[in-house]
Amino acid sequence: MDQYITRTSDVIRVAEESDLDQLSRIDNQIFPHDAYPFFVLRQLYEVHGERFLVLDCDAEMTGYSLLATTPDGKQSWVLGLGVLAHARGLGHGRRLMVESLERLSADRVAEVRLSVEPTNGIALNLYHSLGFSPIDHRPDYFGSGADRLILRLSLSG
Repeated sequence: MDQYITRTSDVIRVAEESDLDQLSRIDNQIFPHDAYPFFVLRQLYEVHGERFLVLDCDAEMTGYSLLATTPDGKQSWVLGLGVLAHARGLGHGRRLMVESLERLSADRVAEVRLSVEPTNGIALNLYHSLGFSPIDHRPDYFGSGADRLILRLSLSG
């Protein structure tokens, strides 16, 4: 049995164009120093809309996941995963990732990669528990002092 409480009012769904303003606000709350500018979020939605999932809890949008798949369909990158502070610790990030990974598997994507701050223990624990393994440490990946670990998960057997 799932160790997290899932209420029937919690819904994971594909983002809609009308969600973009709220998604931008959420992204700024979750990642105050690294949020996507609205125009980038908009373009990501246009290009990767089917891979842009949101989580509604009691009709309040509380989190999202965003993945981008390469044109050959073999590899996908996690471009964003976040849950608002008041909704953390309830398994929402895990649910968003599991749903995203299931959709990628159904589309026969072979591999998923992501970058994560090496000191983000909560995120690292989540990703490791889902089967991701580190494949690289990239100093200054997002600019000076913004090191990242690159993690990989094989979806093809």
